Amino acid sequence: MEGHITVVGALCIGLSVLGILVGGFIFAILSGIGFLAHDQDASLVLSTIGFIIACFLVILSVPGIIGGIGLLHRREWARILVLIISALHLLNIPIGTAIGAYSIWVLVQRETVLLFNPILPAPSTLA
Repeated sequence: MEGHITVVGALCIGLSVLGILVGGFIFAILSGIGFLAHDQDASLVLSTIGFIIACFLVILSVPGIIGGIGLLHRREWARILVLIISALHLLNIPIGTAIGAYSIWVLVQRETVLLFNPILPAPSTLA
């Protein structure tokens, strides 16, 4: 499971960085269109819309970077954070759905839970 946890952390960081890059790209495209229109009002409106979209994507992406780094350092809070982020990734069809499902599968395994919280009692053999 160690390898799977590392992959999930890297995927979480990668998707989050991609989200930030997309936000910057959208801002650049909308600002560029406004500049090329040679109209101050259009430029202001498009730059504002691009800025709002970019900020929204950055705000959504920062927890993924923090959670991915925490996951690579095997922090329990990061496992919970990445589980929540992975549930949200399920809505991002098709790539986010696959990554979210894989991440949830890895992070809910008993072996993974024990790696992050070794003080849990061992499973009973009388079942």
